[in-house]
Amino acid sequence: MNSDQGGPISSETRINDRIRVPEVRLVGPNGEQVGIVRIEDALRLAQESDLDLVEVAPQARPPVCKLMDYGKYKYESAQKARESRRNQQLTVIKEQKLRPKIDTHDYETKKRNVVRFLEHGNKVKVTIMFRGREQSRPELGFRLLQRLADDVAELGFVEASPKQDGRNMIMVLAPHKVQKARQRATTPGGESDPE
Repeated sequence: MNSDQGGPISSETRINDRIRVPEVRLVGPNGEQVGIVRIEDALRLAQESDLDLVEVAPQARPPVCKLMDYGKYKYESAQKARESRRNQQLTVIKEQKLRPKIDTHDYETKKRNVVRFLEHGNKVKVTIMFRGREQSRPELGFRLLQRLADDVAELGFVEASPKQDGRNMIMVLAPHKVQKARQRATTPGGESDPE
């Protein structure tokens, strides 16, 4: 496939002498509009004010350039990127599988797992697996999921209500926001979980 349109060769921001257009729309160091000027005049203004001429909108006609300290700009944008990565929250989805005809003790064990996952601030995908004739009785699975949701209501809420997906019925539980904050507050103290 041969394309007639050529994209930008480099994604690197062009500064000073690397900007090769006859004229640019110039923005001053404090954000004020200077107007459309010849590239030579823009470079001279940048040199006089001891700043860099940085191309901020290369797709515009003419391209928009700003007078700024490029080193400081790169540093600040790297700091912002690092800060946003730090504030990003990683969502973990744990899965718990059940059968429609589950025994009471097995149900309690599975419920304890769901409680533990929610206490740690994770979402839980609860799957009910139907086999054979069980597929003709989806209300059994629905009732079981409702019972589980009611049992863990103080720790989490139903984010995605139960729905049939082939041979399985799936529901997603998510922890309450207050629970996440409480979990973070009690973790450093080293309190043990009574089980």
